[in-house]
Amino acid sequence: MTRTTPDSCPGVLRLHQAADGPLARIRLPGGQLSSQQLQALAEAARELGDGNIELTSRGNVQLRRVGDAQALTARLESAGLLPSHTHERVRNIVASPMSGRMGGLADVHGLVRALDTGLRASARLAQLPGRVLFTLDDGRGDVSVLGGDIGVHATAADEFAVLLAGGDTGIRVSAAAAVDVMLAAAHGFLELSSGQWRLHEVDGGAERVADLLGLGRDAQRLELDASHDIPIGWLDQDDGLVSLGAGIRLGSLSARTAEFIAAIDRPVLITTSRSLLITDLADWPAEQVVRVLAPMGLIFDANSPWLQVSACAGRPGCAKSVTDVRSDLTAAVESGRVRPAETTAIAAMSPLVAAGEVTVSGRQHWSGCDRRCGKPRGTVAEVVATADGYRID
Repeated sequence: MTRTTPDSCPGVLRLHQAADGPLARIRLPGGQLSSQQLQALAEAARELGDGNIELTSRGNVQLRRVGDAQALTARLESAGLLPSHTHERVRNIVASPMSGRMGGLADVHGLVRALDTGLRASARLAQLPGRVLFTLDDGRGDVSVLGGDIGVHATAADEFAVLLAGGDTGIRVSAAAAVDVMLAAAHGFLELSSGQWRLHEVDGGAERVADLLGLGRDAQRLELDASHDIPIGWLDQDDGLVSLGAGIRLGSLSARTAEFIAAIDRPVLITTSRSLLITDLADWPAEQVVRVLAPMGLIFDANSPWLQVSACAGRPGCAKSVTDVRSDLTAAVESGRVRPAETTAIAAMSPLVAAGEVTVSGRQHWSGCDRRCGKPRGTVAEVVATADGYRID
């Protein structure tokens, strides 16, 4: 596949003109945020945007209805959230969020920082499309299944499988070599690309980039299966401290709630499940955090129906949507029409169902049109809006 236009992914310096106003996307390599950075985002959302911080499926964040792009740029630069003007849209790095704190075979957060530094140090890599995704998996399999373009997956404390276009190449490298190999693969993608946005769009792309790396490919290939495991609730870290995993309803965090989280003064990680982790807490402070934040809408219950659902932007944010899909989904959750996976949904008598009658079991994604933007990987029921009602696929 050859693209005829550059990718249109927004950033901070190039906003997307959504139906409800300018949208800015801020890259967070590894989903990492300091409390000061979260406070800066909350203030920007409240004073320059619509008052909310949107979490994305790549562990980044978005601000909608940005009223002053120059002021936003200055604020993000001051907070360390825009370290490069030339490379801002290519810093798409996701990593196992609990790595180094609980489980996993290796701590990949140091590799996140090294990869980000290496990307920004190469002028040529600024040419990467904004869709290219780098993945760093500590061996538990939570980010390798996202189908990234270039990644590593821990197979031992100091051994990583090299992944290209979401598949294992059979190449194995040490932790010390992992970042250099990923950067070399990124250069290989640019060498082979003729306008493609993703490596899997290049004819034989994964095999050809692997050949360019010039490394042995003898290891048995890993089987990577999509999962829906979200770190939610009380999570005991290996060092005796606690992380709190919190679900965010439809990935939209209010500036006010974000300021409460920032005041806890602990590192925060944004996950690819549009949830967040508040890390490195002692037991008593963790208990108080739950007592304060749960009534504000953060989800600490792993069985919440809100963790089964996702949705596109819908109206008014997207002009192509035929309805306010998020309001319809919210009504379905609050009225009990989003059922646990083990129950049987009521079968529709018609191929199209009115918004107030949609009843679906298990994991599901609601879309305002047939483009189905934001649909997660893995098995998921699709609830698609049409001019005459919803269709359930």
